[in-house]
Amino acid sequence: MEDGSKIVNPEDRAERRRRRREALGRKIDTTIPSPCISVCTLDPVTNWCMGCHRTIDEIRNWPILSAEEKQSILAAIEDRRSDASER
Repeated sequence: MEDGSKIVNPEDRAERRRRRREALGRKIDTTIPSPCISVCTLDPVTNWCMGCHRTIDEIRNWPILSAEEKQSILAAIEDRRSDASER
């Protein structure tokens, strides 16, 4: 895919979520707020939300991600916004 995201087997994704929850002891990180701005529509070309520039997997997994994973997504969002403004 052009945006650098990979197609992931759903079972692999579920297993990663299970391991992440287990590693966190089911503790939910709330230190980093969601970048959602309530403009929830996926762009058919990029498959990013038009409001927050996250993928559907990033949106769905946000509550169970670690602070480091959320920071990584926020950095990717900045790159995506830059790319989108250059189009």
